[in-house]
Amino acid sequence: MRAARDGHEGAPGPPLRHRPGRRSRPRRRVAGRAGPRRRRLARGGRGRRADRIAIVKADHWDYDLLACAAVRLGAVPAQLSAHLPGESLGVLLKRLQPAVLVTDAAMLERCREEGVDIASFARAVLALGDPVEGALGPHDVLGAEPPAPRSRDDGAPLVIHHTSGTTGVPKLVVHSTRTIIGKLARFESNRIPRIGLRTDDTVLNANTFAHGRTFCWTASAMCLAPERITILTDHDPDRADPVLRAHPPTVVEALPATYVRLQRLTERLDNPFRRVRLFVSTYDAMHPPAIRAYLAASRHRSPLWMQGWGQTETGPLTFRFHTRGSMVSKYSRKPGTRNLGRPVPFKTGIKVVDPDTFAPVRRGRPGLVFTRTEALCLGYLGEMRRWSAKRVGDWWNTGDIGVRNRDGSVLLLDREVDRADGMSCLEIEDILDDRLREVQECVVLACRDRPPLPVAVTEDGALDRAAWQRAVRDLPRMQDPVPLTWQQVPRTGTGKVRRLDLLEQLTGRTDTYGSGRWT
Repeated sequence: MRAARDGHEGAPGPPLRHRPGRRSRPRRRVAGRAGPRRRRLARGGRGRRADRIAIVKADHWDYDLLACAAVRLGAVPAQLSAHLPGESLGVLLKRLQPAVLVTDAAMLERCREEGVDIASFARAVLALGDPVEGALGPHDVLGAEPPAPRSRDDGAPLVIHHTSGTTGVPKLVVHSTRTIIGKLARFESNRIPRIGLRTDDTVLNANTFAHGRTFCWTASAMCLAPERITILTDHDPDRADPVLRAHPPTVVEALPATYVRLQRLTERLDNPFRRVRLFVSTYDAMHPPAIRAYLAASRHRSPLWMQGWGQTETGPLTFRFHTRGSMVSKYSRKPGTRNLGRPVPFKTGIKVVDPDTFAPVRRGRPGLVFTRTEALCLGYLGEMRRWSAKRVGDWWNTGDIGVRNRDGSVLLLDREVDRADGMSCLEIEDILDDRLREVQECVVLACRDRPPLPVAVTEDGALDRAAWQRAVRDLPRMQDPVPLTWQQVPRTGTGKVRRLDLLEQLTGRTDTYGSGRWT
């Protein structure tokens, strides 16, 4: 297997790499002696089993490599997104109380400018890249004999991830070896026909590496050993294009927001997705125009799109497959990608209940979606009361409003906190994305006591009002659209729109019809 560089300027390679027999390059030392610093790292980072090591740095695959190194030491890594505001990082680090914080100079400086000293929450700080006064550097911990791996019980905490944080400070999700490896990564490591990785594949991963999905992906991809792996951390289409052309993929997994940003590359005659046989999307809903564009760009005889739905707490719950022939035509009111498919066979149970009584509702009726899975995480670190409120016996409250269809598939309507009165915001977004070619993304914001507020994201922040009126002629009444550019929309590290933040930004209010009790 060969790893392709991602072309990201300043992107680090594998961290803490040591070549036996080669002396470390001399450099200016941080204040103090190296010996005490090494002992400090040993005491703070691997002196006791289950010590926590927080990782928050520039986004790259070394997030997972650092997490694996922490696991080897017997510690519990916590991967925190560098996209989080300093205030949110401060809250999460206070809950974590890490023995070691692995970060970089830019992250420390940005948080200090926001009034938060994230270094103060850890007993030791390891700064990658440029040296930081008072912190350990890579050369302070290289050169020693690696310690023997420390095992742990399969049910003990293995790794900590956080939710996307679309509605505020994210939740810290604790997974064990049994849940995230035994129930998730192990299943994915099988060579399943059509969707499993092959030894001749060139795999492109354009995710964010601070989240649980890539931790599983790293484990399974290394087991299946494709011919080449390309890591893309810069999702700007102009900078990504040369990398994709140099290493045209056969399998692509990317954030939904990244698919949207790279979509214009599919329109080129010699587009970089011409060899793709399998596209994979998770994290958030994909709209039909994007899926249709990528499937059309592939020259493979029968390319496949695999859409997964799940949560950080549970892993994948349902899968849906799309082909060129299965995608609904433009202007259709059919559910399209909002039909999430059926539960994972033999692994996941799904039921829909009344939001007030939790009593099951009949198929075809909307309600809260509950799931039952052995991959459910151990809890929320520092918020177990919040965790308990979402667990009812063996069932887990996803916080999504949906419908269980007669064939057993799940139709997603909205997040409960974002729901509107008498309509599905996601349905309207699907339709508008399909009807308005110039719109990169449409976001419909529910507003209490007012019609929903549509936001049209375009390249230049302009919108053809006549085209808009034609597109909404048969849709429920909404307020006048607000055109914005991609950069003007608040997003999480995974590209999800922070809907309540956007609503407050545009209206000064955050009240919707949803209760927000299960966020």
